[in-house]
Formats: sequence, C-alpha cells, structure tokens
Amino acid sequence: MTHPADFLHSDFPTAQSCGLDITGPERFLNRELSWLAFNWRVIEEVDNLNVPLLERLRFLSISATNLDEFYSVRVAGLRELARAGSITPGIDGRSIPEQLELIDSEARDLMRKQQSVLANLRTEMAAQDIHILTAAEAKEDRTYLLQHFLSNVFPVVSPLAIDPAHPFPFIPNAGFALALQLERKTDKRSLRALVPIPQQINRFVVLPGQGYRYLPLEELILMHLEQLFPGYELKGHCNFSVLRDSDLEVEDEAEDLVREFEVALKRRRRGEVIRLKISKNAPKALRDDIMIEFFVTNTEVIEVDGMLGLPDLKELVIEDRPNLLWPNFTPRVPERVTDHDGDMFAAIRNKDMLLQHPYETFDMVVRLLQQAARDPNVLAIKQTLYRTSKRSPIVEALCEAAEDGKSVTALVELKARFDEAANIRQSRRLERAGAHVVYGFMNLKTHAKISTIVRREGNRLVTYTHYGTGNYHPITARIYTDVSLFTCDAALGRDATKVFNYLSGYAQPETLENISISPLTLKTTLLKGIAAEAEHAKAGKSAAIWVKLNSLIDADVVDALYAAGQAGVKISLVIRGICGLRPGVTGLSENIRVKSVIGRFLEHSRIVCFANGHDLNSPKARVYISSADWMDRNLHRRVETLVEIHNETVKAQIVSQIMAANLADVAQSWVMQPDGRYERATWPEGSFAFNCHRFFMENPSLSGRGSAGARDVPQLTHTDDS
Repeated sequence: MTHPADFLHSDFPTAQSCGLDITGPERFLNRELSWLAFNWRVIEEVDNLNVPLLERLRFLSISATNLDEFYSVRVAGLRELARAGSITPGIDGRSIPEQLELIDSEARDLMRKQQSVLANLRTEMAAQDIHILTAAEAKEDRTYLLQHFLSNVFPVVSPLAIDPAHPFPFIPNAGFALALQLERKTDKRSLRALVPIPQQINRFVVLPGQGYRYLPLEELILMHLEQLFPGYELKGHCNFSVLRDSDLEVEDEAEDLVREFEVALKRRRRGEVIRLKISKNAPKALRDDIMIEFFVTNTEVIEVDGMLGLPDLKELVIEDRPNLLWPNFTPRVPERVTDHDGDMFAAIRNKDMLLQHPYETFDMVVRLLQQAARDPNVLAIKQTLYRTSKRSPIVEALCEAAEDGKSVTALVELKARFDEAANIRQSRRLERAGAHVVYGFMNLKTHAKISTIVRREGNRLVTYTHYGTGNYHPITARIYTDVSLFTCDAALGRDATKVFNYLSGYAQPETLENISISPLTLKTTLLKGIAAEAEHAKAGKSAAIWVKLNSLIDADVVDALYAAGQAGVKISLVIRGICGLRPGVTGLSENIRVKSVIGRFLEHSRIVCFANGHDLNSPKARVYISSADWMDRNLHRRVETLVEIHNETVKAQIVSQIMAANLADVAQSWVMQPDGRYERATWPEGSFAFNCHRFFMENPSLSGRGSAGARDVPQLTHTDDS
C-alpha cells in the first residue's frame, strides 16, 4: 500500500467538510500561526530519534533563533499596527489583537516545549559523556575556572550598579544579563546590580578532563562575583534577555542610502522591547524593576523555567563526535565540468546545466566568477548580492575583476534583514576595488539571484548567465537546497541584462523573452499558468500542477489554486514553511494536497510545473524556477525572477528528479490537514521510507552528467524520450 505522504504515487485523500464558510476569510489560514506551526515542526525534530543526537541539539538552537527573529520582526510589526489603531484584519479575518493573543499563547507553549526537550537532551548527552554543568557541579574545577575567569572573562565583563548615580544601563537587542541583589558585608547595605553577559566570547566554557563538560558563562560569573563586587554577598539573582523591534525604517527620500541604513542600524539596537524573558521565580523586586525599566507589561514577559539563550546551544554541536552528527557528505563536482578540465565556460557552452546545491557543490558558482575575473576575454560582470558570507569569495572575485580593469556592476541589497551591516561593508570593499555599486530601489528589495558574464569569443560577444533560487552565500549553500541554472542562451542573457538595466537605471523592460519579474509580470504569469491549467482540465485534457516553495500566502494565488482544483486540476504542493491554503476541504480544495519536508537540509528552492495539457514528465510541460515565494512581499514589493526552462534535459531533471523525489519523500514529510495541523509521516519499524535528501546525496543530477551520460540516473518519473 502506498503511503499517503508519498504524493508521487498515492491517491488524493478523501476531502473533509470542516464546517467552514469557504466563501469567506476562513478559507485561508493565518500567516503568523502557520509560521509558528512550522517552528513546531522544527522543534519536533528534537524528539526524532532518527536524527543524530547533536543534530537534534542543533534543531533546538534553530527553533530558538527562529522564534527570536519572529518576535523581533513579525510580532513587533503587529504591535506597531495595533498601537496605530489599524483595523485591517489578517488574511483569515482575525483582528490584530486576536492574532497577538493567539501568537502569545502558542509561543509560550513552544518555549515550554523547548525547555522540556532540552531537559531530555541533557540526559541523553550525559549518557554520551557530554555535560552542561551548573556552578555547584563544577566546584572541583574551581582552580581552573578562576584562572579562566580572570584571563578570559574579567577583562570584558562590566559590573553595573543600579542607583540614582548609576541609571539602569542600556541592554541591546538580543542582550542577555544577570540581575543581582547584593548586600555589603560590613554594614548590610543593599545593592542592585547588573552584569551583561558579553556577546564577544563563547557562551559555554569548556572544562578540562575526561569527556565533554561545559559551564554556561552566567554560571561562571556567579561563581566569581567576589571578583566583580568585592565585599558583597549575593542575596538573590535572575537571568533575563530582551528582544527589541528590529524592523528598519528608512526615509523614502534619503540622499545617501548607505548612510541612512547605518543610522537605522543604530536605531535597531535601541528599538522598543518586544519580549522580556526572565528566570522563573526571580526575586519580585528585581523582576518589577526590570519590567519598569523596559516599559513592559506581563503580556511581554515570559518566565522561563530553565535555560535562557537557547540559540547559543549551537556552540555544543561539536565536530569531534562524528557518531552524533549526520554522516559526512562531500558535495559532487559535476562530471560535465570535470570532462572539460574544470573550464566552466566550456561546460556551459556544451549544454545548459542545472545544479542542485548542496548535492552539487556551490563552488561551481564561485569557480565561474573566479575564472571570469582572470579570463582576459571577459569584458564585463554583473552580479546581484542579497546575502553572502563575511569573507565572500564571490565578492573577492568581483573585486579582482574590477582591479583587472573589467567592467563590474554589483547590485547590493541593503535591505536584506539582519545582513544590512555586512552588505554595507561589502559595498565599500567593491567600491574601493573600482566596481560600480548600485542599491536598486528605495521601495523594493532586490531578491533576484542573477549573474551575467560577457565574454569575447571570436568576433562576437557571448553572455553567460547564472539564475539561482538561493543566495550567493557559500556557507548557507552547504545546508540550503537550491538550484542553479548555468546557460549561455542568448535570450536568457538578454533578459538578465534588461533586469540589470532596470535595477541600475530604472529602465523598465518593455518585453522579456523568457523570464518574468516582480513586481511587473511575475504574478500575472503565475495566475495565467494556473488559469490555463484549469482550462485544460475543463477541456478533458491532462491537468496537474506541482509546486515547491518556502511560503504560500498570497490571497489571489491561493484563490486561483482553489479555482483550478475545483476545475479538476490535480495540485500537489511541497511548502516548507508558511501555507495559507487549506487542502482537502469539501467544495473548496478536494484536488489539492500540501506537505512540508523537514530534514537534514533546509528546503529552499522554488519550482513550479504545469502539465500544460500533457503529462508532467512530457517535454511539453511548462517548468519554471524562481527566486520568489508566493507571498505579497515577493510578488509586489521585491524584484524577483521566474525563469522558464526550455532545455529538455534540465526540464527532465527538475520534474523527474527534484520534484518527483520531494513528492515521493516519506521519511521527512509532514502532511497538512484541512484545519492547518501537520501530521508527521509514520511507517512500520523495519520498513523502507523514501528520503529525498538521501536520494540526492546518492544519485547524480541529469544535466550535470558528462560523457558517461544519464544511464545510471534512477528514473522516478522520466522516460527515455523525455
């Protein structure tokens, strides 16, 4: 019997009548609650015994980081709207106060779950001789810890008294501190004080000896308070952390965009406190003082029975315990590139090539730009940069090209959330090298992933183009699944050039041959594709849609999918995160199903496939890759790309490998229910459950094959003639 999570082979489930008004806003699911449901799926991986122990610890850290960012951006935005008196409801009809109340309840449950799974993890880690200690448990190491404290902590820690002469200090966004009640031994005079936990050093101190023993920094500080407050005795204490509003506001008419962002980044550190987390059973006087100083009410206060600062747990994911980590995996170098002795230009000239990262190494993107920088026949390079690494080899290659006299244009997006400062630094570096640096539009983020290289070949100029679904970030490319299209197709090159002209000179393209872009034509192309599929269904032709995204929440697109499903189109959606569509509802979405894949790698590629009146594995199907999720921001307030794939091998790879494997996955799949809940796929012990990540690690891609051909590539859906 086929598993219901296997969307490739199983039938659509029987629709349910949920008692909803399917003509009103109840047909949609709330964006914020859907995101929290995603983070629940992440935290549930901590309980998944199929995941190695330290990788489960990493999932816990990720869930905590996710929730912090959610509060500092999304919740902060909702509260700002509430204060402004906004009466605009969410997509599901809920008012802003209703949303905030539900978010608060759900988030508190999630944070309690985080502490619960941490307690279980600590027990399992102890069995593997990995220990997170308290100050009391580390007494035997007092000599070592004193030396460590004096050498590595004392010089950077700042004890801060709180009295009329010493006002309550500023605690920055994501700041973590100890609050103390002290008493002077000589005269019993009381003192209140704070000790901010320095973010410049590791949160966990490594203790010597057998096994792996760690002491949280706050515990170390508590052990050595006499060094910070000599002559005082500790009477009470608590830990607390703050999250501040991290949305950036930039003047629309800013004369110097870089300087305006630098000022805005300083404001972010001092933004309004959105959430205060504080130790459970904190002394009442300390708790009250902290709340008053941060202007928070009980609604913004979370009492934590356990450890604060869970994002820092990533420090304990140690590489020298490989038995507790995912098995080592080395990304492949495509055979096509090897066949051409590493020459990327020759490999691309041979045929369009689609690589799926991290299974095929992202180094190929870097190599292309490095070769372009050093190739005397290359005249010009244009590159978008949304997020990249701190010491980016891509930026280095662009600088090398500019210093060599090549024309280099870099579109640096300053509005990439939490990477604004890094992108400012990168733009300064590029400018010093002689590159043309542009920043796109004030009111639009440039999220498109495009690179073009103009090369002289004989008596003509050839444009090599890279279109991606993920950022030009070599570090995240090791864990994010994305696709990269390498091509020297002239039409795709012209389209890319027009997009760059739009970004640098506001020259809105009148026509594009093979791509659509937000905010101009991308949404229209999607809606036309969905509507065309509905017409095929009405005409009795084959009609199906496969989609892979991170988020689906745009109301117009969701309604278009509902209409197509009602017309008879079979729609299978792989949505990792937010999904505002209800699948499997009688009279609304009988022909639509949704699942989320959560596993070793973070699913990030955006793909849409239309059967177009044929089978999806037919050469006549229409297949697209995109930088855009189907959200209002991506379709209306960002510059994004939707690229149609015409190369038959690449189309077969996308449909019969990438999409088919994601749809067939059972081992890492969560199937969405009509009420918005997700059910993890289960299977009998000892039976096989297809894992798409394992499939991609073990099998080469179609278009990356070289002289060996594709004979040994498993056929999930493709046929010999497709």
